[in-house]
Amino acid sequence: MKPLFVISCPIDTYSGYGARSRDLVKAIIETNQYDVRILSQRWGNTPWGFLDENPDWNFLKKHVLQSNQLPKQPEVWMQITVPNEFQAVGKYNIGVTAGIETTIAHHSWVEGINRMNLVLTSSTFSKKTLMESKYDAKDAQGRTTGTLEVTTPIEVLFEGANTDIYKPINTPSSVNFDIKEDFAYLFVGHWMQGDFGEDRKNVGLLVKAFLETFKNKKKKPALVLKVSSVGCSYMDRDMQIKRLQDIRDTCNTKDLPNIYLLHGEFSDSEMNEIYNHSKIKAMVSLTKGEGYGRPLLEFSLTKKPVIASDWSGHTDFLSKEFSCLIKGELKNVHPSAVVENMILAESQWFSPDHGAVGFFLKDVFENYSKYQNNANRQAYRSKTEFSYSKMASDLKNLLDQSFPEFPKEVKLELPKLKKIELPKKVTNG
Repeated sequence: MKPLFVISCPIDTYSGYGARSRDLVKAIIETNQYDVRILSQRWGNTPWGFLDENPDWNFLKKHVLQSNQLPKQPEVWMQITVPNEFQAVGKYNIGVTAGIETTIAHHSWVEGINRMNLVLTSSTFSKKTLMESKYDAKDAQGRTTGTLEVTTPIEVLFEGANTDIYKPINTPSSVNFDIKEDFAYLFVGHWMQGDFGEDRKNVGLLVKAFLETFKNKKKKPALVLKVSSVGCSYMDRDMQIKRLQDIRDTCNTKDLPNIYLLHGEFSDSEMNEIYNHSKIKAMVSLTKGEGYGRPLLEFSLTKKPVIASDWSGHTDFLSKEFSCLIKGELKNVHPSAVVENMILAESQWFSPDHGAVGFFLKDVFENYSKYQNNANRQAYRSKTEFSYSKMASDLKNLLDQSFPEFPKEVKLELPKLKKIELPKKVTNG
């Protein structure tokens, strides 16, 4: 009988953690070494129902437990979530997290990591930050008794892209693009909390920098924003439109480049069509911090240039030689972007150099051909070193090396006994 492997994760959600969960669960099932069961969890307010709406993933549904009742204590327990939620439930316990986007993890994350036998995180940046987050350990009377730091082994397991889906294609997009410009930049991500220029993905600053770089220019590119705050409601869409208009109103001119909003949920295939659209020429992200940054990896496979911040998780796969990485400095997190137990006021994250942002936006638009060769080389690196299949292979090796020898159920076989021959009754005749 195979060891019971229970995975608690947001497998049915439209979220980055949902995508990570599906990839990991699929890879574990494909090892054919475990009896895999899934405890399906929500992920904040992100939309639910991915498995029903994406038939290619329907095979996972038969592994989902219909109640929160475990059939027994699992040999292996995995949680895919933020570390402060980690709990040791199985005989061997694995925590999986994208990690952190700033320079410090909350002490509850350190405590959560130390409850597990092994933690997997998505990038070397996340591992370094988690390992370097240290606090004074105190007793019940508040006296310092030592140092609270990570003692559980942490391994980096990157988030691999499905290269059967994310790749260059020449077919027309099924997604309707009513864009008049022939050159458009693309941004994909959530527009999160924070004052102007302080949200984690830095969407506000990107919009402002794009408008200021190309305002009053005779020839202008476009910017396509695939953004939402949490869900894909009409109210959320209207909020994004208002945010864009508020920034446009600060530019002191009406001669501004166009910005197009893509709002809603798209399948992987539809996203690849968007990435490959003939008018989408480059992806840009001024993010303040990423645990990994999946859209940047997926887009890089299209052989188009990527402009991104030179800091945090995505620098694992975006080469300084092949991509446009923007220099900058670390600054304290703004109070408007603080999230309790996650993004701390005393932590720092990236602030891109505004001059470098303007330079790359302008130069990639005006001298596109000089960036194409490096974009091809980045695509090759992404495909060969950061694919789903490579991630699945690395995961199998990690599991094989990490697990103890679990007791195996052995079929009881009784020894075969020789038939006993009773002596024949002797009678006097």
